[in-house]
Amino acid sequence: MSELVFIGLGLYDEKDISIRGLEELKEADAVFAELYTSLMPGLSIRKLEEMTGKAVKVVSRRVLEEEEGKQILEEAKKGKVAFLVPGDPLIATTHVDLRIRAEKMGIKTRVVHGASVVSAVRGISGLQNYKYGKAVTIPFSEQGFVSETPYRVIMENRKRGLHTMCYLDIKAEEQRYLTIKEALQTLLELEKQKKEQFVTPRTLVIGVARAGSPEPIVKAGYLEEVMNHDFGAPPHTLIFPGKLHFMEAEALITLADAPEQVRRMAE
Repeated sequence: MSELVFIGLGLYDEKDISIRGLEELKEADAVFAELYTSLMPGLSIRKLEEMTGKAVKVVSRRVLEEEEGKQILEEAKKGKVAFLVPGDPLIATTHVDLRIRAEKMGIKTRVVHGASVVSAVRGISGLQNYKYGKAVTIPFSEQGFVSETPYRVIMENRKRGLHTMCYLDIKAEEQRYLTIKEALQTLLELEKQKKEQFVTPRTLVIGVARAGSPEPIVKAGYLEEVMNHDFGAPPHTLIFPGKLHFMEAEALITLADAPEQVRRMAE
């Protein structure tokens, strides 16, 4: 039977895959994985292969985007293929496109979900999930060009009292991962241009490092303090809070080492 099963790997290492995901892997005729949409700091492909008895072929962004996943789809025509993805399989739009292509070719598709940075970071921050607005990615500044989109999204969400989750850019092939400090520096440069006072040294921000790992770091505080905090290795994520409920303020103080003044910001 032609089948393509999208399987979420979770957030940190090979142990994060679900029991259902492991069972699907063991039954697959071929296994592919992509590791460019997110960083799993503790993942060992060798250990995953030992756990399942299956060889795992890691594919690049080019295979999925430029070649439209043809080698994965060709294998799926012949039998059951498992496609491993960091986090939850369908957060990245690239994978939605692959699923659509498979279905149009008559290949049955299924999804085995995994823990996602979206829920992990929001949960570990102590902020209420339903109060988040549009999320945004802060990209690397390349050749002097700085995208204004992150600043605009933060500004629009703040005007509505909503929190903003900021993903930080990664270039896995180059092993480059944007840090919280670099992201905040970029936003301060945009503030100099915009002069809207939405991203200043006294803006409350939350930095999260390695969510889902045994030792994540969550630090809330004023931007100038958070920018100089030692978050250690990537992946990093940023949150710009909107209006705070009193319970959110308490969570930031208790769980994220925020200053006591945060209580005065709550409603």
